[in-house]
Amino acid sequence: MINKELQKRILSSIVLLPLALYFILSGYYYLIFFTLICFLISIYEWNKMVKKIELKFLGTIFLSFSFYTFYEISITYFWIYILLICISTDIGGYVFGKLFKGPKLTKISPNKTYSGMIGGYFLSLIFLSFFMWWIDQTISVEWFIITILISTVSQIGDITISYFKRLSKIKDTGKIIPGHGGLLDRIDGMIFAFPIFYLIELTDYLL
Repeated sequence: MINKELQKRILSSIVLLPLALYFILSGYYYLIFFTLICFLISIYEWNKMVKKIELKFLGTIFLSFSFYTFYEISITYFWIYILLICISTDIGGYVFGKLFKGPKLTKISPNKTYSGMIGGYFLSLIFLSFFMWWIDQTISVEWFIITILISTVSQIGDITISYFKRLSKIKDTGKIIPGHGGLLDRIDGMIFAFPIFYLIELTDYLL
């Protein structure tokens, strides 16, 4: 059962990642279309999941800002960096958690373990080295810290959405992506990671 589920996750990722890159790199109107569609699906899933009006409102405001930062960052190669760190954190957490198991990280998300958290950090740093090689730079202390921060925020985003799913007594936010569930299930870490990186950019910390 686990193998079939993992197979679905891998196949979905193989299809979705090139598709997302196509829309991101194909020009302004394609980017607007892609961002808007993802935003509307996320808003729908969020409002369907939560029951309280104030949470619906706050979540809509947060997602609006998150997708705005997604759009702003997507015109730079930093978008690929954030995407890879979030994906590698997710994969590292999933694989290390399944292999090493161990103590649970939180009761909010029973599948999260300390070994998975470490695996997420480990794989994100591996991807950082590939990214630095791609842009022909060396890994600085600043990039190391930012990667750990983005990976941490991504994991917090995952746990946050899991918390609201648990409150709503549902397993997934939707069924649009085989093996992953809803769109929010797939981008739960990214919707937190992109705003944080955007705020870091505003400080000119990377310059």
